[in-house]
Amino acid sequence: VQLQASGGGLVQAGGSLRLSCAASGRTFSNGVMGWFRQAPGKEREFVAVIRWPGGNTYYADSVKGRFAISRDSAKNTAYLQMNSLKPEDTAVYYCAAGYSVILSMIKHIRAYDAWGQGTQVTVSS
Repeated sequence: VQLQASGGGLVQAGGSLRLSCAASGRTFSNGVMGWFRQAPGKEREFVAVIRWPGGNTYYADSVKGRFAISRDSAKNTAYLQMNSLKPEDTAVYYCAAGYSVILSMIKHIRAYDAWGQGTQVTVSS
């Protein structure tokens, strides 16, 4: 499967952005899809993912209550609605998909099979 991420940009603190992750090449019918992010000088970290099918969602503590992940199964696309953005949310956001990701491995980079290109999110103070 190939992943195409879009929707990043520059926004002021308190603003909102929506990221999209579109899967192609193979119908994504079973697994998890979502986002990790990497800020300058830091390791890539888990943000949020959603299960296919079922729709269970998982979030990093740092984004709970501000970010919401959703999906459109017909379009093979996941969305990340980011509200109340903070300067510390500034990072390159990477879309990821995994076919056999167990719950205990949800936050682990090596559990994911496919990665999209990053999209820059910059939050100014």
